[in-house]
Amino acid sequence: MTPLSFSWFQIVRLGLVQTALGAVVVLMTSTINRVMVVELALPAMVPGALVALHYAVQILRPRWGYGSDRGGRRTPWIVGGMAALALGGFGAAAATALCETDVAAGLALAVLSFLAVGMGAGAAGTSLLVLLATGVDDRRRGAAATVVWVMMIVGFAVTAPLAGHFLDPFSGARLMAVSGTVSVIAFLVAVLAVTGIEPPRSVAASANAKTGKNFMEVLARVWAEPISRRFTVFIFVSMLAYSAQELILEPYAGLIFEMTPGATTKLSGLQHGGVLAGMLLVAGITMGIGGPVFGSLKLWTAIGCLGSAVALGAIAAGGPVGAAFPLRQAVFALGLSNGVYAVAAIGSMMGLAGQGGEAERGTRMGVWGAAQGIAFGAGGFLGTAAVDFARLVTTDPTYAYASVFAGEAVLFVGAAIIAMRIEHAPATARRANPLTQAATFQLDPGFEAR
Repeated sequence: MTPLSFSWFQIVRLGLVQTALGAVVVLMTSTINRVMVVELALPAMVPGALVALHYAVQILRPRWGYGSDRGGRRTPWIVGGMAALALGGFGAAAATALCETDVAAGLALAVLSFLAVGMGAGAAGTSLLVLLATGVDDRRRGAAATVVWVMMIVGFAVTAPLAGHFLDPFSGARLMAVSGTVSVIAFLVAVLAVTGIEPPRSVAASANAKTGKNFMEVLARVWAEPISRRFTVFIFVSMLAYSAQELILEPYAGLIFEMTPGATTKLSGLQHGGVLAGMLLVAGITMGIGGPVFGSLKLWTAIGCLGSAVALGAIAAGGPVGAAFPLRQAVFALGLSNGVYAVAAIGSMMGLAGQGGEAERGTRMGVWGAAQGIAFGAGGFLGTAAVDFARLVTTDPTYAYASVFAGEAVLFVGAAIIAMRIEHAPATARRANPLTQAATFQLDPGFEAR
């Protein structure tokens, strides 16, 4: 059976799944979060705990990936995951509306809904990345990762203002109507995007049918692979550093540089603009120039991590300087480096997913997705907690924030070192017929952990 090879049109179609996913998730993390705190006057820790729950359930991603490996097709898991996500999104809106009259019942429904959102996003997102990893050629992986990531951001950018427009004047019923409409549209878009894009039964199913291994056996095999284990550690360390600054950068700019709320919001926008620029940079160079140097996603991953470390170090050092420090330029550099790291890491993830055997591709991607989700959820909390702890040690908030930014820089340096020690198999080895290598692939002795 010939391996999949997606055209750009098919890659964009799969990107629409990420757009749909982002459209539902953004209502959970922004609109419903705000309604619970402002309109319902609930403690801020309530939506915070619910979002943390959505991240915690990402630990089940390996099981979803294993399920798609066993079935041999990814699209049923994408469709099923989007169905759970859509129901969870609507359920969260209904729970928020219910809190107006019965807080206990509303929060109980919210817990179930956020669990459904986490499981749905995990199942759909993991299988989507596996499908892309199966059908995207090496040279296109950086650009494909950029397309998919940007299309997810489009889902955020389009849904948030439109939902905000239709939510005025606010009521619980209106929130349910808006959320229900978004969920239905997102589900239909995802279904149309994946219809007919995958053969009836992939080679992974044949390989798994031969092995007959249960989930724990497959998970143990994946974890025993030095490359897979090392890449898991890299994902966790780098995502911890990536997410830890998210909740402390704007307060830092406000407290230390005396920026207004509007100015810090613009600063955040500048950072996100830098992220997009970094992604486009990697996509353009890997596609336009390519080669063993400019086309190396491993090298771009390390460059992104080191650039992020330098930018974070500069931001930490800029606190004592005060208003004379070019904070906006440093934040843009951080965003640029974050974008380079993110898109190169996703491209590398696609390339490494089949390394070690096609039969465990979904499980392997699930392990990395779990590491990413847990690290992202923990990073935001640990970043803010570290600032609070540092302020117990020093009364000057400048040095409290600087110490945390410096700690994140150290994590990024560590991530860069790990990234450079992860070996990528030659393209020809990975693109060979998976039927012949799924059951017999052995890790090269040179890949053993040093």
